Amino acid sequence: QVQLVESGGGLVQTGGSLRLSCAASGGTFSTYAMGWFRQAPGKEREFVSTITRGGSTTYYSDSVKGRFTISRDNAKNTVYLQMNNLKPEDTAVYYCASRPSIGIRTTTREYDYWGQGTQVTVSS
Repeated sequence: QVQLVESGGGLVQTGGSLRLSCAASGGTFSTYAMGWFRQAPGKEREFVSTITRGGSTTYYSDSVKGRFTISRDNAKNTVYLQMNNLKPEDTAVYYCASRPSIGIRTTTREYDYWGQGTQVTVSS
């Protein structure tokens, strides 16, 4: 059983930055691909970014490409999401998720374990 705990959310002005962290426990972190998703009020949970097990490959949604950067530190069992040039439409609860397989996947059903989420609010 893998436990995921997100942190780093908060309130920021348009154009600001935040760095989210997701600490994993209960599994072998380096064997899991990791992803970030977000869910705004009244909307479906949507894919944001993913990173492969070794960190060599990353993938982003078009809405965040060029502004967000995903990374991981397998020695610390942690995945990060650096968010720059934030916009009001980035306001959402952000979730990290894991799946024990290779390749790039962008749908929620392909991820096995989820954190509780961290709120990101971008004011205009």
